Amino acid sequence: MRIATWNVNSVNARLPTVLAWLEQAAPDVACFQEIKCVDEKFPREAFESLGYNVETHGQKSYNGVALLSKFPLSDIRRGLPGDETDEQARYLEALVEAPTPVRVGAIYLPNGNPIGGEKFAYKLAWFERLQAHARALMAYEEPLALCGDYNVIPEAEDAKNPAAWVDDALFQPESRRALRALKNLGLADAHELGQEPAGTYTFWDYQAGAWQRDHGIRIDFALLSPQAADRFRGIETHRDARDMEKPSDHVPVVVDLDLEG
Repeated sequence: MRIATWNVNSVNARLPTVLAWLEQAAPDVACFQEIKCVDEKFPREAFESLGYNVETHGQKSYNGVALLSKFPLSDIRRGLPGDETDEQARYLEALVEAPTPVRVGAIYLPNGNPIGGEKFAYKLAWFERLQAHARALMAYEEPLALCGDYNVIPEAEDAKNPAAWVDDALFQPESRRALRALKNLGLADAHELGQEPAGTYTFWDYQAGAWQRDHGIRIDFALLSPQAADRFRGIETHRDARDMEKPSDHVPVVVDLDLEG
């Protein structure tokens, strides 16, 4: 099974690009972040025509996540538990009913800038809720993939120019510590399992020629439970997608799992 994660940065604005990539890459499951539309405005039919079942958790103009699957989806969860007042659409989870079922979560973690304010506090609180929910999911002892834009630069090697990010919420010690705590539940980063080299980035800003100068960062991950990691077969970071017509500022990450039998 090929599971993809991609911050598409407005699914309607980039629909031809997204569809072209899907047809070429042919993932079985795709997690989208920053769809930037309400559920009713998501271009469901375009994806259904490619054979995908579609679930969304949208929000007008901001945020929003979606799950596409060639297999039926069940046990849908919209929104991260732990704060009933949270109206931001950043989490969508489903059980992918493959021959060996796998639970997949699509994650758009808060950016958190500027540091020291309410947005950074929200980021860290969201991380705590994610850790609590992930701990509960891990108790199922089933294949689990938590995929998405985590808005964290884990290590200095995950940025072309680490010094440029020292005052950014993505590279703060608290953010990195929260990511480590999540992984310490027993979740494996597919990037590390696949031994991708340093300099494998997933985001290049639109500003200041970041793409042309390869001033990228790695902030999009697939974290796998032990039951999924045991079935890990490979990872691809589709850097070429950043050169497509009207690209997102992120590129897709695709993980291959052997779920036969």
